[in-house]
Amino acid sequence: MSRLMNIDELADYLRLQKQTIYNWLNQGKIAGIKVGGVWRFDRKDVDAWLKSRRRVLRGEKQ
Repeated sequence: MSRLMNIDELADYLRLQKQTIYNWLNQGKIAGIKVGGVWRFDRKDVDAWLKSRRRVLRGEKQ
């Protein structure tokens, strides 16, 4: 079974402010599950999302 993280754990994992996570949720940039009024995030889904973003950025000129 995969590990679900709450908003605090996700913010720590990504080294971001919680508000950034809430903004991304509102903008549809990241997926989450609301359980009992609390956002939860599947670590495998987050890792897959990060990996997909890396591929997108790799092709861009900096």
